[in-house]
Amino acid sequence: MTRMAFWRAWSIWAVTVAVAMTGLVFTRLHPLPAGPAGLTGSPAGVLAVAFIGSFATVGALLGWKRPANPIGWLLAGTGLAYAIGAFGLVLLYFPRTRTLANWLGWIWLFGLGLGVFVLLLFPSGALPSRRWRPAAWAAGIGLAGWVLGNAFAPVIITANQVTPNPVGLTGAAGQIFKIIASVSVLLLAATALAAVLSLAFRYRRARAAERAQLKWLVYAGGLILLALLAQILIPQIMGGGNAASNLANAIITGAFALVPIAIGIAVLRYRLYDIDRVISRTLAYAIITGLLAGVYAGLVLLATQVLRLSSPVAVAAATLAAAALFAPVRRRVQRLVDRRFNRARYDADTTTAAFAARLKDAVDLDAIRDDLTSVVRTALEPAHVSVWTRD
Repeated sequence: MTRMAFWRAWSIWAVTVAVAMTGLVFTRLHPLPAGPAGLTGSPAGVLAVAFIGSFATVGALLGWKRPANPIGWLLAGTGLAYAIGAFGLVLLYFPRTRTLANWLGWIWLFGLGLGVFVLLLFPSGALPSRRWRPAAWAAGIGLAGWVLGNAFAPVIITANQVTPNPVGLTGAAGQIFKIIASVSVLLLAATALAAVLSLAFRYRRARAAERAQLKWLVYAGGLILLALLAQILIPQIMGGGNAASNLANAIITGAFALVPIAIGIAVLRYRLYDIDRVISRTLAYAIITGLLAGVYAGLVLLATQVLRLSSPVAVAAATLAAAALFAPVRRRVQRLVDRRFNRARYDADTTTAAFAARLKDAVDLDAIRDDLTSVVRTALEPAHVSVWTRD
């Protein structure tokens, strides 16, 4: 069973990576000055291969280590779908295969639709309850309707221009398939919303271990929201151009690539990583970065516009001021964030600090030992505590 799962999982991974890399290598060897947008020959294409590779790799690991859990196979299927879609873009280079490339456009939404099942089944691989079976069936019907509708509609729905479908049906039958594809998109959107609600429902009723697993996915979702915000702000700050576009694409692609990684950690080894600590550190350094960037920009404007100092002097002064503020700001912000998002760390630090203060005036060894044992139990919650003292 394990050997079969190993070969099945890593065979899918090999095919996915080979298809994605073929597209990347081809477009780098045959660059076109006016090639289709989004091809894998650009820096965004390298990021797309990394995005596909994250889904494929995590899917292969979960499929190998947890073959009974369908999440790994769904992630692997998502990676394979996006790899085929990326290879379909390469087919746009050749006039004889452009129709096939446009016809394969349905596979992008198909790969995204598999993510609906990941959300519904995460992290245990089963639905939260029988009440969610209609949502799962609706997602399956939506995916099937999307594929069939695109396959046999009279025109290729996903093409940028009206393109006849070589295998499409004409007349009333073709219009029915076109309607099926349109309705399936709405059905998939509704089931995606239901899948997100299922996570909230599962979190409310979950125990501590499952809540820790769900927090990893929520953490990845929060980073995606920050990446979307950065994608809006970067062009306004840096202006238009390829540099701003490439940076924004890198941030959003990297954020989405964290989703399968977070899922893999949650399903496989979540106990080895403290998600509350990761969240608190991310929030703390994001706040610190924003505060210091504001201080830096304010000092530069003050020095150059008000005090009329030269730009090098203003930049140097602002840099020194930001560096001097980093340590005290970090301690203050980290303490505030830990108090809200990492309560266990905050309580442990408070308990340890109180013990250190009491230790300065303590002289009774037995009292110190009992106090130390109490502090360790409160801060670390070990299974047992032993204290050795040297005579």
